[in-house]
Amino acid sequence: MENTARWPALPLDSWRDTYATLHMWTQIVGKITLASTPRMNHFWNIALQITSRGLSTPTLTYGDLAFTMVFDFIRHQLVIECSNGKTEMIGLEPMTVAEFYRVVLDRLDRMGINVRIWPMPVEIPDPIRFDKDVIHHSYNPESANGFWSILISIKPVFEAFRCKFIGKSSPVHFFWGSFDLASTRFSGRPAPDRPNADPITKESYSHEVISHGFWLGSGVIQEPAFYAYAAPEPPGFNRAPVKPKAAFYSKDMSEFILPYGAVRTSGSPQADLNAFLESTYNAGADLGKWDRSTLER
Repeated sequence: MENTARWPALPLDSWRDTYATLHMWTQIVGKITLASTPRMNHFWNIALQITSRGLSTPTLTYGDLAFTMVFDFIRHQLVIECSNGKTEMIGLEPMTVAEFYRVVLDRLDRMGINVRIWPMPVEIPDPIRFDKDVIHHSYNPESANGFWSILISIKPVFEAFRCKFIGKSSPVHFFWGSFDLASTRFSGRPAPDRPNADPITKESYSHEVISHGFWLGSGVIQEPAFYAYAAPEPPGFNRAPVKPKAAFYSKDMSEFILPYGAVRTSGSPQADLNAFLESTYNAGADLGKWDRSTLER
């Protein structure tokens, strides 16, 4: 029996308010990342990285300065460190998004970093400007730490899966817009154009992909879950047999879904997650006629 302590429960009822606030806080830091890194294909430059303490930006630049911003979910601080030797720490505690936004920009100014961002959240319904948002103000340390604990349990499984693929693939990283862990494989072929799509979607799906990830649920899926999809989706993908038994295809999402609860309570969470990654990739690659002999070890 695998040690399931590494796969903690995340009850949405107790986590939901912290999640809503933390989502906005990470978007503020994420937009600073967007403003302080060169544009990379598929916007990989904006993603946060999972670390042994929380979520970190890549190395950011401002003029001759380099700096990082880390959500530390052990000490519950946002830690900003700069190449000029200055360090700022902001306690993660109940605080409105508006106050967090003000404090972060003030602390950066104090370090000699004058970043300005568009203060409007993305990828959520009914967004509120960061500087006007006094609705979201919750932070529960245990919930935030539990969420990060799930990410560091998942990441090694995703990393091992990624290493078997020698074609183009994304890092295993965290997108603050959709608030999900994601890793994507590419066939190497361009995808059909999406003339009516927004620029981010056009860039993200400019080439054929099979993508896997973990997110907290939305729409018809109101629980934390793993997902897998192919874009464009090859005929028959939605009917492909995948593992483990708890996995299913959601017609509403056009994705295979594996509830996190089913994984964490199984006899071997790691084996079940790996079976999901492998079987959904195999289905998409075979049905999509990917040149697997040149893409895999």
